[in-house]
Amino acid sequence: MNTSPKSPDHVATAPIRAAIALSTAAILGGCVVAGPPPRAYAPPPPPPAYESPGYDAQSDEAEVRVSEAPPPLPEYEQPPCPDEGYLWTPGYWGWGGGGYYWVPGTWVQPPRVGVLWTPGYWGFIGGVYLFHTGYWGPHVGFYGGVNYGYGYGGAGYAGGRWAGNSFAYNRTVNNVNVTNIHNTYNETVINNVTVNKVSYNGGAGGIAAAPTPQERAVAREQHVAVTPMQREHIQQAARNPELAARSNGGHPAIAATPRPAAFNAPGVVAARGAIGRAPGAPNPVTRPQQGQMQGQVPGASQSQSPGQLQARPQGQVQPQVRPQQVQGQPQMRPQGQGQPQMRPQQVQGQPQMRPQGQGQPQTRPQAPVQSRPPSAAPQQPRPQAQQNPKPPRNDRHEGDGGNR
Repeated sequence: MNTSPKSPDHVATAPIRAAIALSTAAILGGCVVAGPPPRAYAPPPPPPAYESPGYDAQSDEAEVRVSEAPPPLPEYEQPPCPDEGYLWTPGYWGWGGGGYYWVPGTWVQPPRVGVLWTPGYWGFIGGVYLFHTGYWGPHVGFYGGVNYGYGYGGAGYAGGRWAGNSFAYNRTVNNVNVTNIHNTYNETVINNVTVNKVSYNGGAGGIAAAPTPQERAVAREQHVAVTPMQREHIQQAARNPELAARSNGGHPAIAATPRPAAFNAPGVVAARGAIGRAPGAPNPVTRPQQGQMQGQVPGASQSQSPGQLQARPQGQVQPQVRPQQVQGQPQMRPQGQGQPQMRPQQVQGQPQMRPQGQGQPQTRPQAPVQSRPPSAAPQQPRPQAQQNPKPPRNDRHEGDGGNR
């Protein structure tokens, strides 16, 4: 028995030797000791959605909070400017009645000289979409980077400028009739913003644009709210069921108007892809010509019944066949120009004449001369009785007269 003291190295490595011995015994005994399970991989959380800068808290509609994003902007043509002094305000999606509705773009008279329109926009803030109302001011401020078109390319305004007390229109981006409006100019607009139809700022798929220092300064200027005509325009849009996004699928039939709150006036423009037509647009359906009954085929005779109407080529005259003249019977002639030719009475043994060519036979007059039933054949003329006939025994009377 070895009772000699153990060295310090032997004492220090004793736990290691014990673990090795235990592992060897477990393997030899057919039992495997499992270690601790590996830790599951946890991917990093996604970055938070970009939130729109909510610096414009002056909006009276800023409390409108929606959990769903607005639809894309529809495509439409700008109606012509009605008169000098009108400024263009682009259309946008409003919220009401449990869904989005389209507020048509329109030309509006500003509240006073020298102010410009800053459009409203939707911004994603605090997990919801918040609407910032547009306003009038001496400068155009931040409107979310939304490309509304016709001078509003996402930043600033390139559609015109004030020259003293008159507004000059840039014909490059505005639909202006130079016959009525003379204060115009042409200036090429360079758009540095990506052209798309996204209608909101921030959030998933939204526009990542932030206001510049100049636009932040504009937000602190004195602003003028929407005019009474603009408010009436918005209220009519909210009450119109055809402008609801769930009804028009994002393509409203009233996309823009020449004047505010004039949804049925001439010049109303429909969005591209809209079902139907704008209320003020001309009817493309061809109307019947003057003097033509509804439902009648052009070129058909008006004396025919509805079941006998036949379409004739325009400009082609239907030939008429003149029936053969019957000996001893006068031939009927048309009473006036354009009237159908009268048929003579049918004679036994002679076939009835019909017009040659395609189409139904000529219509008989309603009151023909000496009309007879079509099924009964005309009777043979009987010889008229002679007046003062001679006696059958004429020679006897003459002989008796000679004996007297």
